[in-house]
Amino acid sequence: MTGRPEALFPLFSDLESLPAIGPKSARALENLHVRAPVDLLYTLPHGVIDRRVCDTVDGAVLPATLTVEVTVGAHRPAARRGGTYRVNVADRQIGFQLVWFRGRSEYLQKLLPEGSKRLVSGKVELFDNVLQMVHPDFVVSLDDVGAIPPFEPIYPLTAGITQKAMFKATQGVLSRVPHVPEWIDPTLLERENWPTWEEALRNAHRPEGTEQTAVSAPARRRLAYDEVFAHQITMALARQSQRAKPGISTIGSGALRSRVLAGLPYRPTGAQDRAMDEIADDMARAQRMNRLLQGDVGAGKTLVAFMALLVAVEAGGQGALMAPTEILARQHLESLKPLADEAGVVLELLTGRDKGAERRAKLSALAEGDIQILVGTHAVFQNDVIFADLRLAIVDEQHRFGVRQRLALGEKGQAVDVLVMTATPIPRSLALAQYGDMDVSILDEKPPGRKPIQTALLSIDKMDHLVARLRASAEEGRQAYWVCPLVDESEVSDLTAAEERFKHLRAVLGEGRVGLVHGQMPPAEKDAAMAAFQAGETSVLVATTVIEVGVNVPNATIMIIERAETFGLAQLHQLRGRVGRGDQASTCMLLYKAPLGESGQKRLETLRETEDGFRISEVDLEMRGAGDMIGTAQSGLPRFRVADLEGQPGLMALAQSDARNLLSKDPTLDTTRGEAVRHLLWLMRQDESIRLISVG
Repeated sequence: MTGRPEALFPLFSDLESLPAIGPKSARALENLHVRAPVDLLYTLPHGVIDRRVCDTVDGAVLPATLTVEVTVGAHRPAARRGGTYRVNVADRQIGFQLVWFRGRSEYLQKLLPEGSKRLVSGKVELFDNVLQMVHPDFVVSLDDVGAIPPFEPIYPLTAGITQKAMFKATQGVLSRVPHVPEWIDPTLLERENWPTWEEALRNAHRPEGTEQTAVSAPARRRLAYDEVFAHQITMALARQSQRAKPGISTIGSGALRSRVLAGLPYRPTGAQDRAMDEIADDMARAQRMNRLLQGDVGAGKTLVAFMALLVAVEAGGQGALMAPTEILARQHLESLKPLADEAGVVLELLTGRDKGAERRAKLSALAEGDIQILVGTHAVFQNDVIFADLRLAIVDEQHRFGVRQRLALGEKGQAVDVLVMTATPIPRSLALAQYGDMDVSILDEKPPGRKPIQTALLSIDKMDHLVARLRASAEEGRQAYWVCPLVDESEVSDLTAAEERFKHLRAVLGEGRVGLVHGQMPPAEKDAAMAAFQAGETSVLVATTVIEVGVNVPNATIMIIERAETFGLAQLHQLRGRVGRGDQASTCMLLYKAPLGESGQKRLETLRETEDGFRISEVDLEMRGAGDMIGTAQSGLPRFRVADLEGQPGLMALAQSDARNLLSKDPTLDTTRGEAVRHLLWLMRQDESIRLISVG
């Protein structure tokens, strides 16, 4: 691909070439992720100050920012050096004062000669019954009225950058905006009534009222669409390049799968059947599979994943399942073992703990093809781990896994199909932003026979009453989790520590009845405490959030979350999903400290009202925003400057279908529209896509 189009050169020049920007402010702008003039174009104002000229400050609701024509009266310089300098002025109806702290007499006499007329703009307030405008933002002669914008945009700032500098620099970039070909599909442009790119930039940076700074304003929606469309083009190119790599057509006979299904005590849900078919169809194709399996807590992902692994085995190949932690890898082993035995398939575990002769024996069996399914941690992908014929790699619980890591994963087998599983329901717009390069299967039904979990809110003052109930249920043989937010007493926080709660419950329930797990324990101790709870030797497991993902104890029917208001919604939902895994009714108690703040209350009430993880994730997105929800840094989620995934939920899906359609007709972006889209990719710094096109 040729380099950056010449028309865009001025937008990628030095920041110091802009008005009001010197070396120091250029360095300061880096804190706003502004490295070149183009980045300022996408740093939009978040508000607007109305500076239209009014007749008088009399009668205004104060404090207020006002712009008014005045006649300059007497100056009252400071009595002592560094004191307050006042200038009396009068508009058409009333007199007031302009005030400067540490005002310089010479400068102010020149700026405001007595008897002259000036336009002043700034915040007017009443102080000791005197109307004042302290440190006016603008003082200009009547000839220079154009220097005060009727609507002044308010930009995000950082130390060392003022609003005035931001305004001047941005106006400087706007004067350089070149004419570029239109990359949006004309029918979409007309249907949405969006302005052209140049008009959208001008409207967004020169808003005429607050409605033009809203996410729903046409200029903003257009610029947001450009941003998510460029991102989806990158995702679609990554998908296209994955598909272009030769894959292996893996077609299973169905024999092992039907044996497992016949042995199940229940029928799979419609969603499970659909996902199994989608995966088997993908594996049968000659292109490589790159699919996401998204399911709520308890929606039955394990069965779907195992069926996919069996397709690989039926076709004479091998499958691997990788989990992020050893606890989870062992748990997968336990839940898959009975299914593997039913199918007569050899299943093994490989983790960092395997050493010496034992590890060598496993590696040799794997290389010979004697191990058909390997479960493990990322140790599975070390260089000395060689498969005889790896067909499918499944990665579990990887919302911490960006696009690049997924691409690296596919390199292990010669043409390995990749299935990524996540138990974190993600709103659609976010799933598309994060996994737009993949095809998605969603499990949105619960397997039959799972009873709903009763969720209740309880003030922490009722703790003794709760502990008494816990004791009674422990005597009936029921098991409970008790989740605490912190590991040890911290001076800055009054959150009860797990260690303290453990001692307290042990004193009430008896020495051997209570276990403890937290993130700072040695792994062997943690595993022993988990194993004792799984075996029913302890009745209560006191834990920090290390148990959030994937722990499976069907007999545990009570989940108590202490100081629940300090947890995020998604985390609370994941924790609640640790109970309700057997056939008994389960309860989740959310212990809170009164009074509850507004957002704490909304989180806990949402949880009480619904068990639908996708609904919960939508509320979570509304409340927290995309970056916080999945931690932008490690998620592979892009930093959008304009697009707001909460406020503009439909744009991402629109952009994905547009991008995939365009590339199906024009895979190398060589048509007129394709060329225009290349301009967009350069503007959005989508270096990844540009590389993919040039390689393509």
